[in-house]
Amino acid sequence: MSDAPAKTASTPHYHDNILQTVGDTPLVRLNALAKGVKPLVLAKLESFNPGKSNKDRVGIHIVEMAEREGALKPGGTIVEATSGNTGLGLALAAAVKGYACICVMPDKVGQEKRDILKAHGARVVITPTSAPPGSPERYTEVAKRLASEIRGGFLANQYFNPHNPGIHYLTTGPEIWRDTAGRVTCYVASLGTGGSTSGAGRYLKEQNPRVRVVGVEPVGSVLGEYQRTGKLAESHPYLVEGIGQETIPGNVWFDVIDEILTVTDRESFHVMRRLSREEGIFVGGSSGTALAGALKVAERMTAEDIVVVMLPDTGERYLSKFHSDAWLADNGMLDATDLRVGDLLRQKAAGDLPPLLTLAPSDQLRTALSLIRRHHVSQLPIVNAAGEFVGTVVEPKLFGALLDGSAMPEDPVSAVMEGPLPRLSADEPVVAATRMLTSVHALLVEMGGRPVGILTRIDVIGYVAP
Repeated sequence: MSDAPAKTASTPHYHDNILQTVGDTPLVRLNALAKGVKPLVLAKLESFNPGKSNKDRVGIHIVEMAEREGALKPGGTIVEATSGNTGLGLALAAAVKGYACICVMPDKVGQEKRDILKAHGARVVITPTSAPPGSPERYTEVAKRLASEIRGGFLANQYFNPHNPGIHYLTTGPEIWRDTAGRVTCYVASLGTGGSTSGAGRYLKEQNPRVRVVGVEPVGSVLGEYQRTGKLAESHPYLVEGIGQETIPGNVWFDVIDEILTVTDRESFHVMRRLSREEGIFVGGSSGTALAGALKVAERMTAEDIVVVMLPDTGERYLSKFHSDAWLADNGMLDATDLRVGDLLRQKAAGDLPPLLTLAPSDQLRTALSLIRRHHVSQLPIVNAAGEFVGTVVEPKLFGALLDGSAMPEDPVSAVMEGPLPRLSADEPVVAATRMLTSVHALLVEMGGRPVGILTRIDVIGYVAP
């Protein structure tokens, strides 16, 4: 190694503030997830922005344009209805430029997003997700009211503000065109406000009208049906955040979007988890939605095509939700291959059923019958005085013995008990339980070597045969 001193730049290189670091996010080739499709699939990683989402572009640009147009003045308050990411972009701008910021969010938004907004100095107002469009409690309507009531209030209005798609036209589209050397043939993005899809899509189509622009939304959103039929369908709830609509935002430019695909919550979260585990790319649910759609599109394309899919944010804001096995299991979003026995057992415990009902060998059959009727269970473990599991009372055998007179209600349960249930650790995958349940009706689940509950065939059937 040379002992020569390192050369230094003739002048320092730095940014004047954090806002200047937004944009120029990288394109990264997808390998494991794109295996089996012919085109080159490139992900645009917007998590490289300082606020870790593509909404940094939008929030900062909206503020700067509002200043230029006189809509936002010194001492003003920025107000927005947001699922979190646009709010953070606005909060970044507010912190640097000295404005107050209020973010109005539906209550389905995760705690991480609420906390990060507060950490950046924003005030967070939570509204019910169940409030229908147009109602005073709806988060968009609350934001409008606050902006009108507060002196110096400015409503960012990302759903209709033309500067939302405008910044993607000015920056995102040109970055994609430059970094693919003008060879991109398909651009895919998840659809929420429409800004990133419409703005970048329009720029790319102006460079090459044959570039295909595809929006992807969750099942339950209304945008695809509206594009296909011109009719506004009834929306249905979905779990993924930040995308999908119940109404039609002005920034969804249908003349730019060639096709709108729908993706289920389960597909979104499955692809999202694969991205981190197989590609090392940690993203949120809407990125899973976008990529699930992009892979469907890629199946129709050739080896000469280049598909660019926008992955809009980071997975760090969804650790307690979309990246939590417990949350996914509780919401029926885990595939059987990902699910653990303990996940299913926890779902059972969320109801009124006690985690583990047991009997002593000397307990009467009438006691067993009462427990079976009251709790709607089919088997009860029998535990002796030493705490050992020595047998099981099974509903069919109990009822049969009482009906044919071979046993009486006052007899001890030991008179009809069968052998103890097979045991399985709560840490085992559900697929291990399904194999065992082909030959037995129930399993005794252990945690740390201690029995904690019972898993039956009916408990797992919804996952192995949805």
